Amino acid sequence: MPNHPSPPGPASSAVSRRALLTGTAAAAGLGLAGCGSLSGGLSDKTRVKQWNLLAGADGAIMTEMHGDFSAEHPDIDLEATTFGWGTPFYTRLVMGASSGNASDIATIHLSRLKSLSPATLMDPITESELNDHGVAAEDFADGVWEKSFAGGELYAIPLDTHALVNYYNRTVCEQAGVLNPDGTLLETDGVEAYFDLLRAVKDVTGEYGTSLDTFAGWRQFWAWYRQQEGEMTFGDGDYEIDDDKALTAIEIMYRMAEEGLCPTFADGGQCAANFEVGSAGLVQVGNWEINRFRAFNEAQGLDFSMTEMPSFFNGHRYTQGDCHAFVLPRHNTWDTGVREATLEYAAYMLHNSFRWGEGGGHTPAYLPVTESAEYQALQPNAEYSGVVENVQFDPDVWFSGSAARLFDEVGGVLNQVYALATTPEDALAQIKNRIETLLALPSPVD
Repeated sequence: MPNHPSPPGPASSAVSRRALLTGTAAAAGLGLAGCGSLSGGLSDKTRVKQWNLLAGADGAIMTEMHGDFSAEHPDIDLEATTFGWGTPFYTRLVMGASSGNASDIATIHLSRLKSLSPATLMDPITESELNDHGVAAEDFADGVWEKSFAGGELYAIPLDTHALVNYYNRTVCEQAGVLNPDGTLLETDGVEAYFDLLRAVKDVTGEYGTSLDTFAGWRQFWAWYRQQEGEMTFGDGDYEIDDDKALTAIEIMYRMAEEGLCPTFADGGQCAANFEVGSAGLVQVGNWEINRFRAFNEAQGLDFSMTEMPSFFNGHRYTQGDCHAFVLPRHNTWDTGVREATLEYAAYMLHNSFRWGEGGGHTPAYLPVTESAEYQALQPNAEYSGVVENVQFDPDVWFSGSAARLFDEVGGVLNQVYALATTPEDALAQIKNRIETLLALPSPVD
């Protein structure tokens, strides 16, 4: 199974935990949607309904932050509900928004915004509204802010950046001689320099230099393709891809596996386990895995840190990633008090996102937090905080983005590359064939 951020936990545990906190035992059903929030109702509080897909460790942090918000805003009744990660959540969101009966605010992947038909299923947000709540355009990295627009209107408020990063075992890397005097990983430039680093680490571990999820090869592919400034664009039933740059990215994967610098087969669990038990001195996975490795360190000892992806091409440290972001599902009518309270909630989450980054590993998108002295002193988070500027979103097309089909379809092909079961040339041909098959399908939203 691909290693996604906020992997789905057991549905019953996710719902029961949220139900206990919100008093909405029917949270998993459509009955929660209602007909729109009301200011007042059975109490003097303004009710704000929030939907999210955060069923992993980061979901626990969000629950904690929701409790803090409610304590500081006794006049707002926040009802937060977690649905199944990926397709179950997006299906529920589209169904609710299409009838105007979704939540007041929802947490989505920013890469999925345009696939949700925002002009018809989401309500735009004005910058003046955000300004009124202490949030401004300059508070976000340009690429993240621009991704929040569709058709010239603002539809999303970015909460974080989560991306593919490099974890490293300090003990192993020190023995391999690949640490700086301050204990950070040597920064390499170019493919061969990084391969040399992996070879030195492999000599220490006796097995691999780095571990990675061979089922989630889209992440590495997109990082190394974009570092070459490769573009993938879609429109009018056609698409453009740079074959040479795509082939170069795939060849890196093949070479890494062929030389034994990474596993030829490892799902998400095995990928992380290779790092935990010392079979690999490094691991390329998302920053959301920080809590897993912290727990392992506390239980058995694992002196690790994290840094951004290495630069393979053109001095870029671009990496595949995404953002969690808030959107306002379409309402038939908005109660003024509810909308104000909803935006107050979003602003609170941004202003207090130090806790989000500290506990969940995601890098806050709100730059006043990320660039603060407090956050820059937070380790290992500060070491990879540059992903806010370097994150590369998946291409704009309805079947792309987190929990979408492009990730899985391309990943299935690249898994065979890591397994050395297909050549890079054949893999590229298969990837293009799968993209063309997806292009022939109608968008389920449109």
